[in-house]
Amino acid sequence: MHFRIGERQIGDHAPVFVIAEMSANHQQDFDLAVKIIKEAKKAGADAIKMQTYTPDSMTIDCDNEYFQLKQGTIWDGQTLYRLYKQAYTPWEWQPKLKKIAEEEGLICFSTPFDTKAVDFLEEMQVPIYKIASFEITDIPLIEYIATKKKPVLFSTGVATISDIDLALKTLRNKGIEDIVLLKCTSEYPAPLENANLRTIPNMAETFSVIPGLSDHTLGYSVPLTAVALGAKVIEKHFTHDRNAGGADAPFSLEPEEFSKMVQGIRECEKALGEVDYRVAESTVKKGRIFSRSLFITKDVMAGELFTSENVRSIRPGYGLHPMFLKDILGKRARVDIRIGTPLQWDLVD
Repeated sequence: MHFRIGERQIGDHAPVFVIAEMSANHQQDFDLAVKIIKEAKKAGADAIKMQTYTPDSMTIDCDNEYFQLKQGTIWDGQTLYRLYKQAYTPWEWQPKLKKIAEEEGLICFSTPFDTKAVDFLEEMQVPIYKIASFEITDIPLIEYIATKKKPVLFSTGVATISDIDLALKTLRNKGIEDIVLLKCTSEYPAPLENANLRTIPNMAETFSVIPGLSDHTLGYSVPLTAVALGAKVIEKHFTHDRNAGGADAPFSLEPEEFSKMVQGIRECEKALGEVDYRVAESTVKKGRIFSRSLFITKDVMAGELFTSENVRSIRPGYGLHPMFLKDILGKRARVDIRIGTPLQWDLVD
């Protein structure tokens, strides 16, 4: 299962697609946003992802108890509106940032949070859409995105199986089959013990989608493990400098860390290879000589019987295969044979 974005294939038989999530780490500084994009490219990202919303498209400016953040997050003490006001990416930046990203060789796309944002991103000609964990139940939004006939990535952080099933049916009923389902834990940062990465191969099998991971844990051991379990897309928050601030900075990777993650992913891909029981040619040439074979382990005179004393299965592998030992024992030597000689059929009467 795979699809293409331009010349880039995503899914089976393709390199893992690595997304750097800029989110709010630009701190509403355009130059910093540009810096993040360029550093993401240097660190090995395949794509940069933004978010397209305004505070008013996300919520209302209200500070009663329903709109207060007090769920044990890094943003507690704020209202939703104030958080989104300081975190959103100005819309007038986004076409410029997309152009810069593409000049760097990155795929640039975004997460829309309402239909106006979708229309705006269509004008920008984004090649793919991301649906955030908390919007997976927004069926009208998903239906509208589906009308744009582009691939869709889903995060599943707060989704039940029935939520996932309904969202996928909504897309597929509109003819969208190019879908990536991202295992996600919607905690910020997310504890390792809540990652439950064994879900990734199960998602692929259960829902017939390309599986991936949107990760909020600290470090990058979880993305590497996800790749080993079959993830074809990895999304990780990216920042220039965690200490410089930013709404998502505490669980974002800095450039050197992101680069090490990408290197680890590429090494993991090489190690995974494919199902293949053949012995590699390099192993045959170098390694098989250290396997066992039949050798003369005591001088044998012509006509003498081969016994377990003078023929043994030992290293290295220049003699007959050990499976022939039972056929050799009890037979006689054709010629005198010195200790340390690899046994061959022409030495046996």
